[in-house]
Amino acid sequence: QVQLVESGGGLVQAGDSLRLSCAASGRTFSLYKAWFRQAPGKERAFVAAINWSGATFYEDSVQGRFSISRDNSTNTVYLEMNSLEPEDTADYYCASRLTRARDSDLRERALYEAWGQGTQVTVSS
Repeated sequence: QVQLVESGGGLVQAGDSLRLSCAASGRTFSLYKAWFRQAPGKERAFVAAINWSGATFYEDSVQGRFSISRDNSTNTVYLEMNSLEPEDTADYYCASRLTRARDSDLRERALYEAWGQGTQVTVSS
């Protein structure tokens, strides 16, 4: 079983940057790690994912602004967020999956077995 704990959220202004971290404990090596976000009144939505070899996948609206990375030695996944916009305001959740899956499925919430509790990001205009 994997436990995930996010950190790094906060209140920033439009154009600023933030780096979110997600530390894993328990059965820690997951083939896939991802970030999702949930804005007020909306469903939780895919942001980015990374597989065991470092291949990355992004939601269109964050492509070029956000960067996902992982450090397997510390079992941590990061989300570097640049040029933040008010529309990026949301609770951000990390997720992980232990076993192989299709890349085309990485945007699906149901694919992931473990979730963190979330960290809040607020971007003011």
